[in-house]
Amino acid sequence: MERLSHDYKNIRNFLFGFLNKDFLIFLFFLALSAIFWLMMALNETYEREITVPMSLTNVPKNVVLTTEMDSTVKVTVRDKGFTLVTYMYSRRIRPVRINFGAYANKQTGYGLVPTADIQKFVYQQLMGSSKIVSVNPDKLDFYFNFGASKTVPVRMDGSVTPGKSYYLASMRFWPDKVTVYASKKMLDSIRYVKTEPIRIVNFEDTVIREVPIARMQGVKCVPSTVRIGLYPDILTEERVSVPIRAINLPEGKVLRTFPSHVSVKFIVGASMFRTVKADQFVVVVDYNEVTKQTSDKCELHLVKSPYMVRNAQLEINQVDYLVEQQ
Repeated sequence: MERLSHDYKNIRNFLFGFLNKDFLIFLFFLALSAIFWLMMALNETYEREITVPMSLTNVPKNVVLTTEMDSTVKVTVRDKGFTLVTYMYSRRIRPVRINFGAYANKQTGYGLVPTADIQKFVYQQLMGSSKIVSVNPDKLDFYFNFGASKTVPVRMDGSVTPGKSYYLASMRFWPDKVTVYASKKMLDSIRYVKTEPIRIVNFEDTVIREVPIARMQGVKCVPSTVRIGLYPDILTEERVSVPIRAINLPEGKVLRTFPSHVSVKFIVGASMFRTVKADQFVVVVDYNEVTKQTSDKCELHLVKSPYMVRNAQLEINQVDYLVEQQ
């Protein structure tokens, strides 16, 4: 205790010594000059942007807001610095409550709060010396209806590109349909809704994403977001043997080819290969072409292939043939 008391006396003597008294006096006048400078600065006129909360009140229970009004406006105010500091750091600026019935047009399903009314509501909370320079946005609007709706499918907007040697085998949405609320005219024109644009590249495994529904003015979607599932599959090259058919043969004629079958190569997803059958391909020889040529070989044409295969090609494009009379 005696040592602590001794240390305390030494520190006190140091702080209040002759040399340090000058330093304390310097700090006092520095603080005093800073206060005077601040008061002079705050006495100047400035412009500052103030955020004012907005809310729509007294909305009837049978009304559905299909596009809601902006929840804030940014008001640029000109006044003395003292007043602007009060607006920015106190609770003087309170949320503005806008009465639904005063601005809603029930025939059109549209409501508009003009700039003049926004300024009037804000001026009610400002001091007399303050002047509003600008308002952003310069108007507040909203759309509504009385529950008219329909259910429409969801479609993806954007691009998805699987990795090399993969393709997009399937795509799913949860839910795959949403309920849209809008005016009757708009409901009649809406056949589906799109997601916000997405871009996913170089994926080789299942991708599940939550994606918002693209916004449309005057339209409300429930739900407003959906989950999308992308299912890639690895590509493999395969072959099947397909019989060659003759077309445009006149009665009594028979066209034989050598060989009678041709190999068709194609690319398909590994999981889909077992569903591919030879009878889903059609390879033909056109008798009308044969009669117009002098070659001893005829041209083959692949005229049909199943939807799940890609780049279907004949391994040979010409074969020997013989036309016989029945």
